[in-house]
Amino acid sequence: MHVRIINPNTSSSMTRSIGVAARAAASPSTVVTAVEPSMGPASIESHFEEALAVPGLLERISEGERDGVDAYVIACFGDPGLDAARELASGPVIGIAEAAFHAASFVARRFGVVTTLERTTGRARELVDRYGFRPACTEVRACEIAVLDLDDPASEARRVVADECRAVLAGGAEAVVLGCAGMADLCHDLSAELGVPVVDGVGAATAFAESLVRLRLRTSPRGEYAPPPAKEITGLLRPFSLAGASA
Repeated sequence: MHVRIINPNTSSSMTRSIGVAARAAASPSTVVTAVEPSMGPASIESHFEEALAVPGLLERISEGERDGVDAYVIACFGDPGLDAARELASGPVIGIAEAAFHAASFVARRFGVVTTLERTTGRARELVDRYGFRPACTEVRACEIAVLDLDDPASEARRVVADECRAVLAGGAEAVVLGCAGMADLCHDLSAELGVPVVDGVGAATAFAESLVRLRLRTSPRGEYAPPPAKEITGLLRPFSLAGASA
């Protein structure tokens, strides 16, 4: 089985750390490859950057289809391009926010989310609602830490994340969801330190992707996730034309 982890930003160091987290969660027999786009923002902390990240993400999905990849994980907590990726991929595509919320709900009745910047909390709340977890989610808290600072051992990021996790628990949560793929390597240490489940979406999504492949469950080709219709695409996006697609 081959699961591809796609970091939608172009930070290669973050891609490496995400790959380590995914491989730790995967079965020994599963091949896990971690990649980032050839184009796009260095990190995703705004709607603008999220929009610019999607073409490069879809480029990697298309390459994965040619490489025979069985399933994909989108390793950004905003789950950017998830619906579009499901239209392109023959195997399942899992977003890490979606996976983390489900995993937290299996081990606790109430969970809180600790994410990066305040400006990203709106997207996290939207996804809580979209995936049906509003009754279970106590709050979404921001650390006011930039995504790329999580990759800097000299920053105070790790201490601040731990402090915000404690605040979430003080607010009534029974588990914590880490709201950024760049926090993946903090998961196990925080869980041991806090004594509660701390959920990393990268590991959860990787495990779920494996399970869906083993269950022979693929994204339905009928209705909303059917392959997109073939039509002319011009300008810089011309390479994304899908000559073989059907409605």
